[in-house]
Amino acid sequence: MKYRRKALTNPLVVDFLKTKIHNISETFDVEVLNIECDKDHFHLLFSAKPSLDISKYINTIKTITSREIRKNFPEVKTMLWKDTFWSRSYFIALIGQVTLDILKQYVENQGKYASDEEYKDQPN
Repeated sequence: MKYRRKALTNPLVVDFLKTKIHNISETFDVEVLNIECDKDHFHLLFSAKPSLDISKYINTIKTITSREIRKNFPEVKTMLWKDTFWSRSYFIALIGQVTLDILKQYVENQGKYASDEEYKDQPN
């Protein structure tokens, strides 16, 4: 989210976002393994062919979900900086040093802890 606003707290918005990501992923021949949302961002674990244009895939997700969320959930607009839903940046990591199970566990735990202090107390 642009300037980390907490716009992903409504379960309807989160479900809508996840559905849109699944739909977009199908058109890119990408297998979604897991999606979890925190209050201001999401983690997407996916499997794709090496030929995938990752930047095009991510930017398509961001463009379509931004437009569709703002259209279907106008109340979200009050939480945005100007009219921007997502920031321009994103982070991609490849599996190599950790197992798929560890990554799935990490993604599944997003948004489960009420505060940073509570999260720090959880086992890694």
